Amino acid sequence: MFLTATHSVALLAPVSVFLVLSSCSSAPAGPEKGTPAFYWQAARETSAEGDYMKTVEHLDHILANNNDYTARALPWSLVLSSGMAAGYLEMGDDYAMGARANKANASAYRKLTSDSRGFANRLALQFAEDFGKIGMLKEGPVPLAFGYPRGSATQVPALLKAAGGVLISAAEIETAQKQSVERGVLLMACRAAGAPDDTAKAQEILKSPDAAVPRAAFFMAMAEALYNESQLYTRDKLDEPQKLEIFCQRAQDALKSVPDSKETKALAAKIQNALKKSKKS
Repeated sequence: MFLTATHSVALLAPVSVFLVLSSCSSAPAGPEKGTPAFYWQAARETSAEGDYMKTVEHLDHILANNNDYTARALPWSLVLSSGMAAGYLEMGDDYAMGARANKANASAYRKLTSDSRGFANRLALQFAEDFGKIGMLKEGPVPLAFGYPRGSATQVPALLKAAGGVLISAAEIETAQKQSVERGVLLMACRAAGAPDDTAKAQEILKSPDAAVPRAAFFMAMAEALYNESQLYTRDKLDEPQKLEIFCQRAQDALKSVPDSKETKALAAKIQNALKKSKKS
């Protein structure tokens, strides 16, 4: 007796379902939810999507305690939080310039300045807090297991317009925010890799899954970032001298891990000058 096409499909359907279920059950299971491995994988995924804020959240879970992923998660979190803070800080400064240059629309630019500096403040504080965990890193080279970031190192076109007093559209503001944050992270990654402002060299270093940088170079990058972000708290910006002092003190702590050089002496002098100005204000 021959089977009709309809009968054949009916008989094969359960077999197909069984094969699909068998295939699913034999697929390797992902990391258990809530484990450092789970958050590391989640951080890789959100970073690839360009969602750096979410990536930092995932890394925070890893940094809640010392584990197998801490040594890789901490440098990455420091680069992201400081880089994003730098991007928002630059945005705030450009919008402040725009307010001075365009008196007719100064209020709109002052609002953008305030919003940008508010984001910079939250991210800078995250950076300073994470830097307090730097003791979790073992001696020796610092791993940079995050790959070469997206974005461009060139100045953001819309922000250049805004700084000159040109009123930019809502769409340009949104694009400028994305580009400025990406630029901040990219430039910070370059500094962390020991290749400040050299994207080609940084890309070559960071393409390796086992990328690492000498400890002194990484700490120099951290000291510079801490000092730069201390300037968010000057009298003409957020006017929070206590925070400025904390950032400068942490920058000084970072410099203790860096051999003396022309660059370290110049940065140390800037830090001392910032602290003196802060005490006078």
